[in-house]
Amino acid sequence: MGREDACLPDMELALPGQLCYNRPVWVPAVIDNAEQDDREASDLAYISRVLAGDRDAFAFLLRKYKMYVLKIVSRHVPYEDAEEVAHDVFIRAYESLAKFAGSGGFRHWMAAIATRTCYDYWRRAYRSKEVAMSSLGDAHREWIERAASDPSGGSIDDIGREVEAREVLEWALARLSPEDRMVLELVYLEGLSVREVADLLGWSTANVKIRSFRSRRKLHKLLEDAGRR
Repeated sequence: MGREDACLPDMELALPGQLCYNRPVWVPAVIDNAEQDDREASDLAYISRVLAGDRDAFAFLLRKYKMYVLKIVSRHVPYEDAEEVAHDVFIRAYESLAKFAGSGGFRHWMAAIATRTCYDYWRRAYRSKEVAMSSLGDAHREWIERAASDPSGGSIDDIGREVEAREVLEWALARLSPEDRMVLELVYLEGLSVREVADLLGWSTANVKIRSFRSRRKLHKLLEDAGRR
């Protein structure tokens, strides 16, 4: 299925106001294995129909997973671009559907495509210099000073609970590479394991482990340098 065939049905992806850029929302859930098996069997049936030439069958998968994809995308790209990036995710999924092997389930496969599409978004933005390099104001520097003087050390895991903290974080992330940015968000902000991040991005665990250590060190140095100015 080529891009010329990727005119997907029902591509209205309305982004709810509560889905906020770069703010993970964890919803604890008990997984019913029987229900999950039924869901995956249903997905496979629709995938088979799409591969057999029934393009309209993809509308079922789109409706089923559009909010799931939007939640992933909205944690990693600016709010105003989330809908367009989510659209790209489904285009990629549609074009790559024949490569879906079934292992891990379709939901996990979509999560990997969504994560890699976000990574590619930042790679393009950094190459074209579309990343806004905002400056820090007095309120931001005061927040950095408070975080630095915090006896607990001002953990990056807790960053983002105040307006100033979110803005400082975005300022710092814009000065890191796309690779460092994605690893920081996935490992430290979303709390995923090294293995999970490697799986989502298609990297080796060793690469993720090294980059997570280095990216965290770079972020702290950026904040320390900003606090001295």
